[in-house]
Amino acid sequence: MAVKGIVNDVSFSAIIAGFVTVLVGFTSSAVIVFQAAQALNATPEEIASWMWALGLGMGLTCIGLSLRYRAPIVTAWSTPGAALLITSAAGVPMAEAIGAFLISGVLITLAGFTGWFERLMSRIPLSLAAGMLAGVLLRFGLDVFTAMQTQFAMTFAMFCTYLIMRRLKPRYAVVGALSVGIAIAALQNLIQFDTVTLQLAHPVLIAPQFSLSALIGVALPLFMVTMASQNVPGVAVLQASGYSSVPISPIIGWTGAANVVLAPFGGFALNLAAITAAICMGREAHEDPDKRYVAAIAAGFFYLLIGFFGATVAAVFAAFPKELVLAIAGLALLGTIGNGLFTALRNESDREPALITFLVTASGITLLGIGSAFWGLIAGTLALLLTTTKRP
Repeated sequence: MAVKGIVNDVSFSAIIAGFVTVLVGFTSSAVIVFQAAQALNATPEEIASWMWALGLGMGLTCIGLSLRYRAPIVTAWSTPGAALLITSAAGVPMAEAIGAFLISGVLITLAGFTGWFERLMSRIPLSLAAGMLAGVLLRFGLDVFTAMQTQFAMTFAMFCTYLIMRRLKPRYAVVGALSVGIAIAALQNLIQFDTVTLQLAHPVLIAPQFSLSALIGVALPLFMVTMASQNVPGVAVLQASGYSSVPISPIIGWTGAANVVLAPFGGFALNLAAITAAICMGREAHEDPDKRYVAAIAAGFFYLLIGFFGATVAAVFAAFPKELVLAIAGLALLGTIGNGLFTALRNESDREPALITFLVTASGITLLGIGSAFWGLIAGTLALLLTTTKRP
């Protein structure tokens, strides 16, 4: 598309939709990415590098894919993947985690460009993947209420704000809760902004190392969670919004390729966005569906800004009290946990295997150095095979 045509398609509503997309996506899940990096004992410089890599990856893929296919294609980091890292990658050396990110990115690239994605997804029981996802995220939901033990006023106000906004303006429930939390924390002098300075992020290259435990315990679960719980809903939103003609396999392939390039800098997983993508695909972005791609391009530019100032973003979140971070992360994931449980337990035929997957994953058990997400999937698959095999 010619530059002149793009300029003619630009609208204020599309730019605002792109800004809201990034605002909602970032405020609802950035804390989880920071926790994932901290679980790997990342330094402040490495955390800033993670934000640089993820912001660059999301920004370039949003802009490039939206221009290529003239559709609002919004990408995001894998929030469930980040949550999985907190539990499954704890204690894993950073270099081995980077190696796992690379392997996961290669698998996503292959699944996309070879057309394996559609065939692979049809073979993975969705109920088990959903049970594993809900189990990984369960502790984040519980943290909302455990945080009330030490900071009741702030956390309870955030919780009430979230519920009220869910009724009035669901899209801004997390943003509203975060705003109230920051305001109360500031009044109580709990925020340490004196250490925050405006500075550009600098990429930190970490040479990958590979191990069998990181492959099984991190790379494969990260790949499966990203594909099953992120890319599948992302494709569904894209098609349900009237963009079914957009080719899916190359889009998945390019997100994987970006993941491979940026993994050594902390880009752990990129995928199609779902909930936030719907903002760019709705009538709020533009009345004409053919011009809504501008909203995704705008989102891409805002993601680039976040990436470039990753060090500042990291310092801002480090200044927040722990209870605020725990509460906003849990509130942001309540919907995902609920959807995961609903999907896992919806079908009676595989309800029990999915429940077993959920319970084993939520237990946090670690065997042979491999995290609970993998063992939950193994236990659920075993239960599924033993309970659904036809008797002679």
